[in-house]
Amino acid sequence: MKPSRLMLAWLLVLLACGIVSGTLQALEFAVPANLMAINWGLLLALLALALLDAARVNRLPSPRLKRQLPGSLALGRWSEVQLTLEHDFPQPLNVQIFDHLPPGLGFEHLPLTVELQPGRHSQASYRLRPLKRGHFSFELCEINLPSPLGLWSDRRLLERPDATRVYPDFARLYGGQLLAVDNWLSQLGVRQKQRRGLGLEFHQLREFREGDSLRQIDWKATARQRTPIAREYQDERDQQIIFMLDCGRHMRSQDDELSHFDHALNACLLLSYVALRQGDAVGLSTFASEQPRYLAPIKGTSHLNTLLNAVYDLNSTQRSADYQAAASQLLARQKRRALVVLVTNLREEDDDELLAAVKRLSQQHQVLVASLREGVLDSLRQSPVQTLPEALAYCGTVDYLNARAELHERLNAHGVWVMDARPDELGADLVTRYLGWKRTGR
Repeated sequence: MKPSRLMLAWLLVLLACGIVSGTLQALEFAVPANLMAINWGLLLALLALALLDAARVNRLPSPRLKRQLPGSLALGRWSEVQLTLEHDFPQPLNVQIFDHLPPGLGFEHLPLTVELQPGRHSQASYRLRPLKRGHFSFELCEINLPSPLGLWSDRRLLERPDATRVYPDFARLYGGQLLAVDNWLSQLGVRQKQRRGLGLEFHQLREFREGDSLRQIDWKATARQRTPIAREYQDERDQQIIFMLDCGRHMRSQDDELSHFDHALNACLLLSYVALRQGDAVGLSTFASEQPRYLAPIKGTSHLNTLLNAVYDLNSTQRSADYQAAASQLLARQKRRALVVLVTNLREEDDDELLAAVKRLSQQHQVLVASLREGVLDSLRQSPVQTLPEALAYCGTVDYLNARAELHERLNAHGVWVMDARPDELGADLVTRYLGWKRTGR
């Protein structure tokens, strides 16, 4: 409980009157004898009213509060939280509400001022914006209840436990389900390459049409039907994709609100969504994390929820990436040939270890190394050079990028696909590469 502004104002007025009266008496001015008595009387009356008011506000019951919190939130997106209050007060009251949020959540419109009307429910809302992924628990909500005479404000802490999960910013994908897949992908900047040749999976037999290749003719069916019959193929759907996601210290860089790790996670989920819609199976393997996680490749769009629940609380660590150990774990678990997408941020010191690990993986799987490039490197390389510090920064950037390019070329020379992309462009680049392979039947 704390004094209100009204009570503090009265105390200041009475204190000022007492100081003025005492000063005048000390200076031997004529002051009415009863003025000090009146001042002390008013002060005692104020204290008596304050004690009475404090006793009355202590007997008031706390309002009943309900918090309507979304079961899941998207990282970096604003959401609304509804608060509903019920009370048994016979007269209207204006109360202040402050919801105690767990760390990692930003907010707007708190504290709230709500007018409580007798016999009616009152509602208020504030906005919530998650700044990191994971599981968040709400415990307390604070209500400042004014006393009947307005001399006190009683602070009540109401226990209202709630919980929510913050997932990667995946809302755009769920919105995309309402659109045609091609139109949705084009909105993301994905470019589908023209298909060359035929797919690898047999679809059906049909009559031979103009423009079909002679290789499509099924001679046995043609002999039986006594008319040219062609085989129709479709893109192979029985493929498996496994993401090897680096959770180590190289992924902790940050160019904007999201870290490189969050960008990489969003890109993996984006490609998972597209691949599952194409009929492929998707799996996940993490390394350099607190507790390495593995999900075997599974088909079906419902598997996307499993992926989201498996990675929503996954965070990067200070550990160094052990590519050899990660390759050994994946080879022990994944026996069938698959497309392995290794998402990391390559450094020059990773040269020998990464090359050895990728060579082992390439003996059984097709490997794509997706390396994130810091956006600040592009800015430094393109900025004008006018001073010595700018020249040193430019030379250091060029030297670093040349070392990265040499590492990529070395991997390419050993038959390993390498993708060098900025974090914010990684998702669209991965989907573009994947659809290109599907179209060409690789």
